[in-house]
Amino acid sequence: MEQAHVHDIMQMMMESGKVYTRESLKKDIIEKFGITTTFHSCSESMMSAGDAVTFLEGRGKFIPSEEGFYTDESKKCSH
Repeated sequence: MEQAHVHDIMQMMMESGKVYTRESLKKDIIEKFGITTTFHSCSESMMSAGDAVTFLEGRGKFIPSEEGFYTDESKKCSH
């Protein structure tokens, strides 16, 4: 099983330049990383794509817009 850090999701979001909904982000995560990839952070592990979206949202990593949300470099922690 593959693992990736939630920062990899944020990087994907920034590189895409897209505005996401929860569902469109989950879809893009699965397309990029695969359905079986789990995600981790400094405090959590073994998160599914949906869990990772919820985690990032709960940590205030998304910037709201009229169509959904996006992220930028200012939302990443520097560790």
